[in-house]
Amino acid sequence: MESFIKKVFEGINDEYVHIQFQKFSRGEFKNRAMIRLKNSNGKYTLNTTSEYARELVRAMGDKLGNSKTHVTGTLISALEISGIRYEGKSNAMGIKKYRIDREMTGIEIVEICDTQTKAFIGLSFKAGEDELKVQAKSPKSSKGAASNKKEDVELKINFCKLKTTDKNLIEKFIFDNEDKGAKKIEIKHDFLIKDIIVPQEYKNEKDFAIIREKALRKGIIIRYLNIDGKEIKKEIEFEA
Repeated sequence: MESFIKKVFEGINDEYVHIQFQKFSRGEFKNRAMIRLKNSNGKYTLNTTSEYARELVRAMGDKLGNSKTHVTGTLISALEISGIRYEGKSNAMGIKKYRIDREMTGIEIVEICDTQTKAFIGLSFKAGEDELKVQAKSPKSSKGAASNKKEDVELKINFCKLKTTDKNLIEKFIFDNEDKGAKKIEIKHDFLIKDIIVPQEYKNEKDFAIIREKALRKGIIIRYLNIDGKEIKKEIEFEA
């Protein structure tokens, strides 16, 4: 599964891309979808913020396939989840956490990612020599530029951690031509949401939650790269 940022830069807009932007209002949202990569002779350590959790879990599930592995973590949702097996459940302030702690196949992991689209997927497991760790807690809500910390504070990029020797897996998340052979890469994005477009079929909808879910966000993504100390900036218009 390709990352949603890669899809945007390739002109692809699907359900997974749309889900990533549902929570945003108009405004400027800095330091989003961040990545920090270290490459030690083909041994990769990829750290990311929470936006990539579902995609990392699904990509690793795809790789695992019919094989089984021990999976731990949580599914987190404001809505009740049905149709899945879980080992424990807690409920605090309307947020439900479903604990996973069992053997699963990669196919089962992928199915959870594809069917539980309104839940946060925080699962940790191994696929062969590759290992993914995702924090089993709710990601922080999106806030605008006014709430950002000082620029000189080191960015926290540690919600997800992947260790792998699979270059193809890394290239699902880091896809720039300039990064070939790099030892250290840091990537961050600013989301500039300029407009919110309600599809015609929802113009008369009274339920604001449905409007928020179905509306498209239109704006610009600015991509900042630091590749072995060389800084590069890219941007693209998007609607998702």
